[in-house]
Amino acid sequence: MTREQLETRQIPIYFAAVLAALAFGLLASDTARHLEALVTPAIAVLMYAMFLQIPFLDLRQGLGNRRFIAALLLANFILVPLLVWAITRGLVEHPAILIGALLVLLTPCIDYVVVFTHIGKGDSRLTLAATPVLLLVQLLLLPIYLALILGDSSNVTISIAPFVEAFVLLIVLPMALAVLTSAGARRSRVVSTWNDAWAWLPVPAMALVLVVVIASQIAVVLRDFDRLLPVIPLYLGFMLLAPLLGFISARLLRLPAVEARSVTFSAATRNSLVVLPLALALPEEIRGLAAAAVITQTLVELVSELIYVRAVPRLVR
Repeated sequence: MTREQLETRQIPIYFAAVLAALAFGLLASDTARHLEALVTPAIAVLMYAMFLQIPFLDLRQGLGNRRFIAALLLANFILVPLLVWAITRGLVEHPAILIGALLVLLTPCIDYVVVFTHIGKGDSRLTLAATPVLLLVQLLLLPIYLALILGDSSNVTISIAPFVEAFVLLIVLPMALAVLTSAGARRSRVVSTWNDAWAWLPVPAMALVLVVVIASQIAVVLRDFDRLLPVIPLYLGFMLLAPLLGFISARLLRLPAVEARSVTFSAATRNSLVVLPLALALPEEIRGLAAAAVITQTLVELVSELIYVRAVPRLVR
């Protein structure tokens, strides 16, 4: 199997991983629970593998298409946060679920959105080049949005230290290593060979993360399913409205169809796997339910993407 064949089969591989994780998590829940210790290392490996595919050293190229970047920023950091604020008002009495939902819905995806954009006939290369911009902006704005939306409606005290630790371990460190090795690959054949080998790993690493995350958390999701019911209509509403906001942003900036599809996918696809450790770093009394809210969004989104990859090319022309 070539690397291109592996990449074109990502979606069935991911769904096979999800089914395997569900089976393992339900049939061997006591053993699967111990996989939670592997969540952070597995995501760190995934992020390093993904960051190696991002042209950080050619960031100026990604910034060159200003209308595309403007549409991405408008959709993900103005329109979507307004949507999230509006649809989460009903969760004020459920602080754990509210925080979990905010964590996942306020952060645009920076990894498998590239895959779905490609399958959905968007400009995946442009999406990939713009990924560092999305990453840096969400790092800056997430704490601000959380403070604004939560306000005084929650009496939960959120410590900043675990968030900083998670961002350093999962984003800053893998990104720094990826930038260094990418720079070294231009001067060293050994480092270039290393990078070529890692180019095979994003798909297996993503499958591994799905297995570790879902298997370790599915028992919690089912245990608290009745408490999670208020967030499911919210996720379904987001699934329907977020792509529309991406399309509106693209039309306002007069983007061609292929770029408009990219913005549509970006607005609809969230950063669930990366923010899960942030949910697990919350105070103990809300940690489990907040993480379950994040996992629930992941499961809803994976089904949604199957609809998007068929509907978006037909609707965005």
